[in-house]
Amino acid sequence: MLLAVLSGFLLAVAAPWVHRALGRHSGWVLALLPASLFIYFATFLPQISGGGQVVIEYPWIPGLDIQLSFLVDGLSLLFALIVSGIGFFVVSYAGRYLEGERDLGRFYVLILAFMGSMLGLVLSSNLISLFVFWELTSITSYLLIGYHHEEAKSRKAALQGLFVTVAGGLALLTGLIMMAMVGGSYELHELLTSGDIFREHDWYLAILLLVLLGCFTKSAQYPFHFWLPNAMAAPTPVSAYLHSATMVKAGVYLMARLNPSLGGTEAWLLLLGLLGAVTMFVGVFMSVRSTGIKQVLAYSTVMALGTLTMLIGVGTETALMAAMAFLLAHSLYKGALFLVAGILDHEAGCKDFLQTGGLRSALPITAAFASLAALSLAGVIPMFGFVAKELLFEAVLEAPALAGILTFLAVVSAIMVVAVAAIVGIRPWYGPRVDTPKAPHEAPPALLAGPVVLASLSLLFGLGAGLVDQGIIAAAAGAVHGAPVSVYLSLWHGFNLPLLLSVLTLALGLTLYFNWDRFRDSTRFLEVLNRYGPEVAYEKSMAGMVWLSEWQTRVLQNGYLRYYLLTILISTVALVTVTLMTHADILIAPDLSDVMVHEAFIVAVLLLAALVSVTTRSRLGAVASLGVVGFCVALIYVLFSAADVGITQVLVETLTVIMLVLVLFRLPGFLGLTPTVLRVRDAVIALSVGLMMTVLILAASAVQYADSISAYFIQESQPSGYGRNIVNVILVDFRALDTLGEIVVLALAAVGVYAMIKFRAEDNNSSTTLEK
Repeated sequence: MLLAVLSGFLLAVAAPWVHRALGRHSGWVLALLPASLFIYFATFLPQISGGGQVVIEYPWIPGLDIQLSFLVDGLSLLFALIVSGIGFFVVSYAGRYLEGERDLGRFYVLILAFMGSMLGLVLSSNLISLFVFWELTSITSYLLIGYHHEEAKSRKAALQGLFVTVAGGLALLTGLIMMAMVGGSYELHELLTSGDIFREHDWYLAILLLVLLGCFTKSAQYPFHFWLPNAMAAPTPVSAYLHSATMVKAGVYLMARLNPSLGGTEAWLLLLGLLGAVTMFVGVFMSVRSTGIKQVLAYSTVMALGTLTMLIGVGTETALMAAMAFLLAHSLYKGALFLVAGILDHEAGCKDFLQTGGLRSALPITAAFASLAALSLAGVIPMFGFVAKELLFEAVLEAPALAGILTFLAVVSAIMVVAVAAIVGIRPWYGPRVDTPKAPHEAPPALLAGPVVLASLSLLFGLGAGLVDQGIIAAAAGAVHGAPVSVYLSLWHGFNLPLLLSVLTLALGLTLYFNWDRFRDSTRFLEVLNRYGPEVAYEKSMAGMVWLSEWQTRVLQNGYLRYYLLTILISTVALVTVTLMTHADILIAPDLSDVMVHEAFIVAVLLLAALVSVTTRSRLGAVASLGVVGFCVALIYVLFSAADVGITQVLVETLTVIMLVLVLFRLPGFLGLTPTVLRVRDAVIALSVGLMMTVLILAASAVQYADSISAYFIQESQPSGYGRNIVNVILVDFRALDTLGEIVVLALAAVGVYAMIKFRAEDNNSSTTLEK
């Protein structure tokens, strides 16, 4: 299993060499990997179809009790089969579609890594590894969407998809960690049996919102749906894979996976059911108003993702069975239709449905299977899409809440889906011939294989719904439900309300198709809403981020050391003050009754010297005043029986004063004091820092959480350090590295001073003048 998951990354390393060696045939050869993976995953079907599951674990981070584990059940196996199966057709298709591209080798690297990332995501049972693969899908999709990186449109679309999904990913990470804390494990197969623990916990709503934010951004739920149609800047093989099998369904997968743990609540139903239905309607409405071939298909994917989210939110056995059937049906017809869109572009140069018409005679095979896939999209009997649509209507009619509004939105959306299917399956192929940018001709086998097989499977699974029902769909629905489901798939359920709704949507959908132009014209006024939509909010947030970056660069990162120091000091004072006021009981009661007159005199001289150092106009006077401060500190050490420390202080202070005096001779002349306002500001900041440090030291001195270490030093000074002078032993032995660090710092300062003293400016004509 570990090799299966990582094989995409391993082959990606060798893909450029395979491409250079095999040329146009490299796609078929590299596609053998997803084909082999499909066969490998299919071997799990006998065990999984009965409702079983397989957990495979490898040691990963034993110190943290984290395993690299994989869970194979109905849900993960369904996704793994879809990812690997459609991956075979996408990789083989790409070899011919992108033939002659300069960066085709790089494309193979990215698409194989993309496949490996998605397989790792759907099979991971460990929350940490799941999140790692989750982010890898975002990174690889960013690189794939921006494949034509020389085009500004591609770069912008790639960045948009990355920013939206990664922002949601950060929220998801927080939610997953909170789940692990509540459930007491990072293993999904353990958490899935702990649903009541989550639903009854105080953190439930926070976990739900964080997890759903990650899922909604990944699977383009409203209001995060706008990035997905823009991702059509990617090459068609990427679009086909992205929409039918991989990244955009990652959020749907995670919502389905966590349904046993987080589902079954009113919040779950309202958030997923209602927002999913809104996404479904918005997606199909935008799809039926679009004319670009890939745009129409992209918005219909948004519709499908919203439908899946809505069904998972409803959460009944019928709804979950409908969700899994719809998932498979969408993967088959959407994969086929996107590959057909690539054929239209590759063989006829058509990127817009308004450029198409009457192409059936030039592309007969493509036309036949495109129409077949479109029938499944429309939900026409006997296609598998019809089976899924029947269950969809039955699920919303029986929804435990919001049944009326969900049914209404589902029916209206289904009407527009039929119109979209007719646009895809009728307009390019039938009617009067329209001149195309390129002379059309039938596609080669590498381009036709995917649409032919995927569209044929839509028909096969419709006629034999029991093949997938007992094989995988029921097992997948059971994994989402957390228990076996009793609902079954069938092409014919008799005359009932769902069938009536299907017939009604087909009739009204065809009527809408034949009035397509009129519908687009009559709804054109709604385009004004685009000025206030979520994509505009995204653009403004990006502009705001740029403005904030410019401001903080101008104010905080302006290159002047004094401003850096001010920012650091002000931030430190603010944070420490707030912390002390809110999280600490400060008890400061200094006893000054035993202060001697000479001690007070030394302190007074110290304060006076400090004041002179910051007010004098003479640099030499400032250095001398600082020296007085240092010598006063040395006297205090001596008065309190720390003679060794005092001697050290005298030596350090003397050397420091000498170095500063030597440096002063190399500096330009004194120009004058800064304005009064700035000096007052600096004084306030300096006093605040001093007061903060004083309070911290006094507060720390008043608290003792452990015995003093001085007893240890006294006891071990002679036997362990071989010295009777305890201070020396502390400095040289117990704190040797600290002392060494101080010596190194002082030595570096001395080297710098020596360099400045020895530096001599050359004449103005030299390239190494002081000015330069």
